[in-house]
Amino acid sequence: MSAYLILKHLHMTAAYLTVTLFALRLLLDAVGRPGWRQTPLRWIPHANDTVLLVAAISLLFVTPWMPFVHGWLTAKIFLLVGYIIAGVFALKTTVKTPVRVAAAVIALVQVTAIFHLAMTKPVFS
Repeated sequence: MSAYLILKHLHMTAAYLTVTLFALRLLLDAVGRPGWRQTPLRWIPHANDTVLLVAAISLLFVTPWMPFVHGWLTAKIFLLVGYIIAGVFALKTTVKTPVRVAAAVIALVQVTAIFHLAMTKPVFS
């Protein structure tokens, strides 16, 4: 199997796991179980996100895609930054509930857009 396919599948798996872990943490907070913050569920997403980022950067070395040249990839990067910011607010316990809910929705919409761009790779003019 080529390096590209290995990295692509690693990246995709880590991306799916990232969203699953984010949704799980949101769900646990929503049902009143904030105890997850004292379990490995607190740090496992960070380890997975590191794998995701390393795989993404590695893919840039084995493909012709370049950020800020390919529009879909640039859009993914900006959406990723927005997803991270919204996700921080969604999971922060010191933020009021309506803001957390709005941030969670925004984060999930952004990650949906990221997945859409990754799957379709549209050409922006």
